[in-house]
Amino acid sequence: MEFDESVIVKRIDNLKLITAAEPEHFMTLHCLQCNTVLADSFGVCGELKCIDSIMCIRVTNDVVVSDAMESVHKGEMANCICSHLKCRLCNCVLGKVVHAAPSHLAAIRSIFLLNKAKMSCYILDSISMVKASSLSFDMKPLQETVHEARQELEERLDLMAPTCSRLADMSLSSQSSM
Repeated sequence: MEFDESVIVKRIDNLKLITAAEPEHFMTLHCLQCNTVLADSFGVCGELKCIDSIMCIRVTNDVVVSDAMESVHKGEMANCICSHLKCRLCNCVLGKVVHAAPSHLAAIRSIFLLNKAKMSCYILDSISMVKASSLSFDMKPLQETVHEARQELEERLDLMAPTCSRLADMSLSSQSSM
């Protein structure tokens, strides 16, 4: 993995991400201790419930990836090699980034894992600040989203079909009258 400041610029695998969010989901993620903006909803790509973390592909420059790497031997992250993520302003440990992991955790390699207990979220639509632990960051599978979009497009096409037919008939009748 390669970082450009605090944005992942290269990954080894082909992780597909959903970045479009509904207006009611636009939010910024803040350090609970000092209120520094750490990320926004466009960088969120899911939630890892087993360690109560928000998965992000992008964070602000105020999230520092520590140089020291640690090998985890117990728990859900056993056999992973990680670095801590810290808030640049208050030096609070916010989460981790996984550099190496067993195959069952391959999806979280090179993803910023921000601990929900250390975050608050400013929800733009409702102009409110809430604890991240009170929110769900689950994302719909991409295939479900594509299926819904396809259904919507097919419904719109069905609505347009009579109009297209009438326009074609009008075009033929105008050409035959010339």
